[in-house]
Amino acid sequence: MANRVELRHLRYFAAVAETCHFGQAAEKLNMAQPALSHAIRQLEDELGVCLLARTTRRVELTEAGRFFLDEALNTLSRIDAGVSSVRLLGEGQSGLLRIALTGSVALTHMPCIVQALRKQLPGLEFEVHSDLSTEEQCVRLREETLDLGVVHPPVHCDDVELLPLRDERLVVVLPVDHPLAGRRSLRVVDLRDEAFITEVKSEAGIAKAVLQMCLKAGFNPKRKHVVSNMPTLLALVAAGLGIGVVPESARSIPLPGITVRSLEDASTVGIALAWLKSQRSPLMTNVLKVFGASIAQREQTDDDTRAVG
Repeated sequence: MANRVELRHLRYFAAVAETCHFGQAAEKLNMAQPALSHAIRQLEDELGVCLLARTTRRVELTEAGRFFLDEALNTLSRIDAGVSSVRLLGEGQSGLLRIALTGSVALTHMPCIVQALRKQLPGLEFEVHSDLSTEEQCVRLREETLDLGVVHPPVHCDDVELLPLRDERLVVVLPVDHPLAGRRSLRVVDLRDEAFITEVKSEAGIAKAVLQMCLKAGFNPKRKHVVSNMPTLLALVAAGLGIGVVPESARSIPLPGITVRSLEDASTVGIALAWLKSQRSPLMTNVLKVFGASIAQREQTDDDTRAVG
């Protein structure tokens, strides 16, 4: 029986129930009153109950009509919400974004990234993967188990596209009682006799930048300990087992026993968004527009600052 009740019947009935007047309901629905009356009769015949008590002066809901009105309004509300959600999804205004970040970038850049996206795309949901190396992110992008990565270039994947976000200076992390910790100004050459602690899955971009920076200063860094992640690296530094050269974002990881010092002649490493070139869904298109606008705004601000200076 119910499968012959059409959506239009529910909307017609809700309009009549709201106004308790066929003429006003017909005007609201932009249809002829006889056609509306006929449709309501069809609905009542299909249900086998009287929904409206009609007199020459007024229309009132019967007990069955009051019950059916609640059901009709709930159904219409769910359908309207579903239609709205599907439209937003199709327009790329909502959906699930699977995003990954590498190392300390998760601590320093994830809040800004998520806030920027939620401000422009409030219907967005996030699935966040932290502490994935650039190489691991490329693999997941290719497997399509990841939509967007935040990586340290270079990326040796022809099918992955990059959008540079910013450059980050390298800094040195020292034990608090290290002789160099008391100096306010350091250069890379000051690290030539130090034992370096590095990550086993060290980012290609970071590892290359550190090596070239040290070679330029006239020495090859001595790698003493290899660890699995940034927090462990910092813990070993705090224990006095060596030093670390890491992106400046590592300053955001608070840990007793360490001191972070800038290097006057430090190199920089880039931070970029990464996504599969073939991934051109409406959602990804909107996500990239948000970042593109943000970068353009930052560049304009930098230009204005330089002009004033």
